[in-house]
Amino acid sequence: MNASQIHQVLDTFAVTPSKSLGQNFLIDENIARWIVSQLDIQPEDCVVEVGPGTGALTEHMAPLCRKLILVEFDARLADYQRKRWADTPHVEVHHADGASWDPRRLFAEQPVKFMGNLPYSAGGAILANFLTSPCACQRAVVMLQKEFIDRILAKPGDDAYGLLSLRIQMDWVPRALKTVPPEAFSPRPKIDSTVMLLTPRDSRELPPYDHRLTDELMRRCFAQRRKQMHKQLPPTPAWPEIADSLSISRTARPEELGLADWVALTNAYDPHPLAAIAQRDDELFDVVDENDRVITQATRREVHEKNLIHRAVHILVFNKNQDCLLQKRSLLKDKQPGLWDSSAAGHLDAGEDYESAAHRELQEELGIADAKLILVGTIPPSEQTGYEHITLYAARHDGKVSFPAAEIEGVLPFSAGLIDHWLARRPQDFASSFILCWQLVRSMLFPEK
Repeated sequence: MNASQIHQVLDTFAVTPSKSLGQNFLIDENIARWIVSQLDIQPEDCVVEVGPGTGALTEHMAPLCRKLILVEFDARLADYQRKRWADTPHVEVHHADGASWDPRRLFAEQPVKFMGNLPYSAGGAILANFLTSPCACQRAVVMLQKEFIDRILAKPGDDAYGLLSLRIQMDWVPRALKTVPPEAFSPRPKIDSTVMLLTPRDSRELPPYDHRLTDELMRRCFAQRRKQMHKQLPPTPAWPEIADSLSISRTARPEELGLADWVALTNAYDPHPLAAIAQRDDELFDVVDENDRVITQATRREVHEKNLIHRAVHILVFNKNQDCLLQKRSLLKDKQPGLWDSSAAGHLDAGEDYESAAHRELQEELGIADAKLILVGTIPPSEQTGYEHITLYAARHDGKVSFPAAEIEGVLPFSAGLIDHWLARRPQDFASSFILCWQLVRSMLFPEK
């Protein structure tokens, strides 16, 4: 779209660009086409664009992708986009705030890429909403005011370095691609903008860590960024011991620490007893026959290597909205790493009964104690269950959860309808035994849905 076409849209829909909404519309077609090319859109991709405005970027993306989701805050421009794409079924338009639009539905639409010409005032909140781990997006191209992008790119010791820098860099590798001058927009902003590419950080670069705890520690310390950070940290373990063990100065300020330092600090303060343990190969399990009668005992390693029949529990935890909590398995797990699984699950220790194991797993994996368990049913051993006799329970919980970072990458609630859709479209995203558990719980607890 050229400048005259964009101004015609604004006039037709009575849109006066709002400074408070950061409405500076891109009018340079060549730059728009180049920005879209950086997203590397493939035919199978779903692209979500926040703040499409008059569609300068949208028109170049729509022909390239399988699905295009537009999230527009301005009701008049959302109305324009609906009319513009009314005859194009693969384009969805949502009148919503990009900082609060629910991105969980995107998991079922993978592969997903993110595009946004974002306002400075809401840019951080929008990026946090769509790009905080675990998220569905695999690549992102955003344009923001240069000052904002400089903050994201900043390194320890830079004046611009702070919470925003670290929050993005925890999961993404940011790279500035191009400076866009004010004359490329209407109305003209007073400063330059920058186009930035975000690609996922390789999970092998850092040890597992609790993202939520990292964010809490950073928020505490950066609240008074010029002061020595130890004053804002938990009282235990003792700071001098932590600082010395991590080779951090005892008088360090938060702006002096890099991402690896914050991860190490998080793991030092993580109170979870299993924070650093993905699993132990020497755990002893009962080996059973097809009728679940104990034959002998063997270690985890032996059971898995020889496909011996053993016992396990799965627990599906539902909140007051009947959303089911799903966990994303750590990449350190020996079986099906990185896949989505039941809320909590685990093997029975030798001599342990199913209900006791279910309570233990809820406590260890989610920090849920004394939950009332509802027996849903049993699933016989097969290749799909990993040769496990599974007893499945359901439970209700509406509070916070606490999970070991080495075992679980993240936990999110999903509606039954979304899980159904996701499973139908991308069963490869789920642990094989969870698929059987979900089929059983749907037939027992939600047969009408």
